[in-house]
Amino acid sequence: MPAIDLARLRKQSNRLADFFFLPDEFMKHLREILEFYVNNTLRTKENVAPGSVLTTYHTPPAVLTQIQNSLREAAEKNPRFALILADALWEESALETRLLAAYLLGRVPPEEESMLPRLSAWTQQVRDPRVRSALLTTSLDRMRMETPRKFLDLMREFLHPARSKSWSDGLHAVLPMISDADHSKLPALFDLLEPVLEEAPSTLQEDLREIILALYRASPRETTFMLKQLLAESQNPMTWITIRRISHTFPSGLQDELRGLVKAGSQPAAPQEFIQPEGDRPASGGFPSQTKAKKKQKEINRPYHQEGRKSHSNPNKVKKKI
Repeated sequence: MPAIDLARLRKQSNRLADFFFLPDEFMKHLREILEFYVNNTLRTKENVAPGSVLTTYHTPPAVLTQIQNSLREAAEKNPRFALILADALWEESALETRLLAAYLLGRVPPEEESMLPRLSAWTQQVRDPRVRSALLTTSLDRMRMETPRKFLDLMREFLHPARSKSWSDGLHAVLPMISDADHSKLPALFDLLEPVLEEAPSTLQEDLREIILALYRASPRETTFMLKQLLAESQNPMTWITIRRISHTFPSGLQDELRGLVKAGSQPAAPQEFIQPEGDRPASGGFPSQTKAKKKQKEINRPYHQEGRKSHSNPNKVKKKI
């Protein structure tokens, strides 16, 4: 691999951007650039990225960054052509071309209707962790920053109780918003994430650890309160088990706050079945919710309360009387 001459690389990238509206020509010139900067010392016989099924040129990050910078303005001004070029890059099935496809997706305005279907389809296809990460972060940059409400609506789809298979993607995607969020957005994030923290299986342990650490950096007091509440009230044994397993990675202040609850290891006794008097049963056979008083009490007990802050309790869960 030749040493990277930044002036030459800039010229090559600008020349490549001239073919933005011609996908076939763009792909031809892109391959030439990637081959020019290929790192042969890292090439293997199969030429496949480690932990991936994608071929790779082992391109230095500086090269991809410069190519992205050269495409940014054209992609933002011409979103329809950006999506066409992104499709061509994705179909190439190389690590570098798919990273560029994810980048272009993130430069498309959030209002572009055909952006989200691509994101959904590509996240289901991808196995490479770097491409997955780019799709869940870089590809959602503009939506997360320009239309946060739309982004949160999308996260509610990812983290829906009935779609646990997409929880990992949702947790990964929401991390940048936690890091960038001001205090006005934090209540919505806590409401969104608490049910998942309570119900997530052990396979999401690492995702949960990153979420808790990000929440604690953003709001130590509220995060501590939420975790104490989960440990004290959750009837899901995995809640305590998961927090116990990852608690050694928490900041010392949070470890101290949770130590008693984590060491206790006791879970609330299983609720006894509540048999409502025959005359009080609704005709449908269902039972009325018993959570309103508890929800109100949680609102009162919170360390701080902001307008728009909803209950942390899982709205899909109905706790029965003991």
